[in-house]
Amino acid sequence: MSQHTARLPYHQLANKAFMGLVNLSETVKKGSIGARLAELVFLRVSQINGCAYCMDMHWTYLVKDGMEPRHLNAVAGWREAPFFSERERAAFRWAEIITATPHSDASDEEFALLKAQFNDTEIAELGFAIGVINAWNLINAGMRSPIPQGA
Repeated sequence: MSQHTARLPYHQLANKAFMGLVNLSETVKKGSIGARLAELVFLRVSQINGCAYCMDMHWTYLVKDGMEPRHLNAVAGWREAPFFSERERAAFRWAEIITATPHSDASDEEFALLKAQFNDTEIAELGFAIGVINAWNLINAGMRSPIPQGA
């Protein structure tokens, strides 16, 4: 097992930028898609990007918020798992498409599927949710932010 040590205290060295991402994350969670769906998207994108720090953080938040661990364990397999609503599935699909850019196609057909579940404001906020968690994943993975010990 590989144990990472943080490379540098990026949150202190670039505090204004750090706080900007914190504020964006909190704004998204307070927006029209809601904290639970935002956190589910944060978890799924973190799984795609392999950011263990973020996976642990968002899984822990969702468990504390009352989501069943069994359901959370199935997020990576959401296409086959029966635990997710059509709205959550649409959000996961769009998050995967956007996160995989440029290796995917955010086609008009895919966008129409998204529009069937979300209004324009929600789609815009979902885009920011996907963007901010990708930023967090890249920063935390690059800086090797360790998963906190204990729970």
